[in-house]
Amino acid sequence: MDPAVDAERARQLSLFRPLGYQRNSCGYCKSDNGSEFGVFQPTPPTLGGGIPASLTGNHPGASYYTSSVSVRPAHYEELVNRGWRRSGTLYYKPNLQRSCCPHYTMRLEASAFKPRRDQRKAVNRWNKFILGPEYIRRAAYLCPKTREEKKQRRDTFDLADAVHQAEYDRVKRPIDPKTKKPLEPAHRFEVNLEGDSISQAKFELFLKYQTTVHKEDVSKWQTKDFKRFLCSGITRSPANAARSDEQKLGSWHQCYRLDGKLIAVAVLDLMPHGVSSVYIFYDPAYEAWEFGKLSAMREIAMAAEEKYQYYYMGYYIHSCQKMRYKGTFRPQYILDPESYTWHPLDGELAQKLDKRSYVSLSGDRARSSNGTTTTTGDTETAADAGINDEEVSLFDVHMPGVLTLDEMRTIDLDNWLLLVHGTFVHMNDLRGWESMPMNNPQSVKGIIAELAAVLGPAVVENSAVVLFD
Repeated sequence: MDPAVDAERARQLSLFRPLGYQRNSCGYCKSDNGSEFGVFQPTPPTLGGGIPASLTGNHPGASYYTSSVSVRPAHYEELVNRGWRRSGTLYYKPNLQRSCCPHYTMRLEASAFKPRRDQRKAVNRWNKFILGPEYIRRAAYLCPKTREEKKQRRDTFDLADAVHQAEYDRVKRPIDPKTKKPLEPAHRFEVNLEGDSISQAKFELFLKYQTTVHKEDVSKWQTKDFKRFLCSGITRSPANAARSDEQKLGSWHQCYRLDGKLIAVAVLDLMPHGVSSVYIFYDPAYEAWEFGKLSAMREIAMAAEEKYQYYYMGYYIHSCQKMRYKGTFRPQYILDPESYTWHPLDGELAQKLDKRSYVSLSGDRARSSNGTTTTTGDTETAADAGINDEEVSLFDVHMPGVLTLDEMRTIDLDNWLLLVHGTFVHMNDLRGWESMPMNNPQSVKGIIAELAAVLGPAVVENSAVVLFD
């Protein structure tokens, strides 16, 4: 049998193992013992076990899950723009209609970002701490600014200039006539973009952050858990960021070091058109410096400087006070869960979110034009509550944004690729494929169809399924 794809085509594919639609606990409102801080901590999916027990049960939310050890950045971007996120190698798309705290994908256009006063203040305060009063005083004398430069700095906040101002390789170090030595700042501050590899320094910093800030028990985390959670991202390129002008793609760690010591790590997914913030952990000794704001400002600047266009801050939960800060980075846009269009997080959308947890402006408008009632999405119907999601087809759940059975008939499932023991075959090479029902969640075709319906046509066309290995 001739191979279904050649080696070059195989390298360009993303691989997905379907794990199915499952109920899950809420990590934000603490429903059913959810974590107050919403830190997502999955255990590795297994062939026989499906979704980890920590993510399942009769809980106030539901998501579709898949796992992968190989996802191309462009394909992940397509998924993010369809409401997906990842935690290590576990990828998930929440059902916003069946959630106590709907998770909305949000993004802003980096070049349009207008920092608020408190955000500007956080960056300026950090820069003053790094440079120190003595350096600032002597540098003003040895490297005086012109009147125009002073006016420009006073009247205009340049984001890129501000976030780089205190970096050691950007700091001016004139020879001080008093000491005959270069003028040094109070601290040596360095920021480097590194691969998402594990190190003892990163793991120890992560443990310190989780146990101090999130009050977690130290025994909860082993090195393997940390690696799976934050060091197992999407396919990265180029291999050496420092030696290439090629656009950086994939999963990276932006490492902050102060006087040679690692003090913060921002986990980032770099996609062709966007920088996606995954997580940040830092030394609790520097909590007062507002690393959440500092890292977001730096990442927005990075998106603008390196032409990524968009900055994704992850999910936004309107009902969660701890999430409201994300809305202060403006202008923010929210992904419509039904049409996958983007709407400003203000005006009509914000007003509706104040009244009900699930909102789809496109859906509201369509229902209004048809004369039907707007769905609240705040509670399940009695019939829904009695549904065992493991037994019914995903097509009967009516999850927002998922292709319907009729729409699935336009997808060429027969020729979707399946990876079996290192060899690619087509789905219709499977014995009995033609006679399998698409709406039977227990059949192979039903499992494959549900995965395709959630991934969407563009990703299906450029991916393969791992099912039996």
